[in-house]
Amino acid sequence: MSLLVVGSIALDSIRTPFGKAEEALGGSAVYFSCAASFFNPTRLVGVVGADFPKKYIGLLNKKGIDLKGLKIDGGRTFRWKGEYGFDLNTAHTIYTHLNVFAKFRPEIPAEYRDSDNVFLANIDPSLQMDVLRQVDDPRLIACDTMNYWIENKPRELKKLMKDVHIFFANDTEAREFSGELNLLKAARYIFSCGPKIAIIKKGEHGVLCVSKDFIFSYPAYILEDPFDPTGAGDTFAGGVMGYLSKV
Repeated sequence: MSLLVVGSIALDSIRTPFGKAEEALGGSAVYFSCAASFFNPTRLVGVVGADFPKKYIGLLNKKGIDLKGLKIDGGRTFRWKGEYGFDLNTAHTIYTHLNVFAKFRPEIPAEYRDSDNVFLANIDPSLQMDVLRQVDDPRLIACDTMNYWIENKPRELKKLMKDVHIFFANDTEAREFSGELNLLKAARYIFSCGPKIAIIKKGEHGVLCVSKDFIFSYPAYILEDPFDPTGAGDTFAGGVMGYLSKV
């Protein structure tokens, strides 16, 4: 079944204790789509600038990602620069240049509107709601968010969640959104807002998945030589939704 993602596409410059990269392909929609492509082709909606490297378009095409929803604007592509210390759970932002992404208004192509599964990556909840108004009747809707939207648009976020089946958040976000220190209590608060399943990401400590009918905890896959954790949460969501779109 079809899978749609709406989110950011960026050029990331990153430094970790183990190496660095300049203007690497990044963004929530990219990480999600690349992970989901192992299970199902993804329909991507996003925006880039005229300076976006053609080699990255080629890479996404090779992974079978449908780019009919990719808009190429006349400005510069969204850029983010960050740095990690030895605690790879925390990124320190050096700069964020939204550029064309600042005026991003998702427009869902007609051929995407019948998408069976929809993932609303981390963007303004008002825009996430606008996406849902443009699709027909998805069988599964999931969303992600971040502290900025929890703090600045809580009303819009709660309104969105009435239409969402799966809510992804990391442990810090889940606690802030719910006002609960305990993650099980945080998950129950999330249920009260509408979603049927809360997937709470805990970085190197794995993930907690909670519904009204079950609770289970998965450890993280252990890597001896982690290099760069950027996009890990979006990649995880892509794997989850990619698999669920096939069952």
